[in-house]
Amino acid sequence: MIGPALFLGLAVSGGAGAGARFVVDGLVRSRTRGTFPWATVLINVTGSLLLGVLTGLGATHGLSRDWVLVLGGGLLGGYTTFSTASVETVRLARGGRLLASAGNAVGTAVTTVAAAALGLWLTGAL
Repeated sequence: MIGPALFLGLAVSGGAGAGARFVVDGLVRSRTRGTFPWATVLINVTGSLLLGVLTGLGATHGLSRDWVLVLGGGLLGGYTTFSTASVETVRLARGGRLLASAGNAVGTAVTTVAAAALGLWLTGAL
């Protein structure tokens, strides 16, 4: 069962993650052109890498379950955004950009899994 302190930690860190996503999204969008969702790709790949590292630290270096939950489920859960990636993929397809849509869908899946694996490998968990 989750205690009040853990619940509060999850809520606060989730909000911080969402705020970080908003900032990163704005920075990337202000520096890129076109309609391809580079910001969302970057956010999901970096979040997957960090979650791999965090999970690896929990598995191999004794980082507590509570910290993994707060930072992984809260902060990185608020930071990453599968739903936005899905909607952006559909928008590309509806806009007639079928190759970009497929590239976004497949590319995001492959790069996020590879980033998570890299994070696990970096900590010795893989």
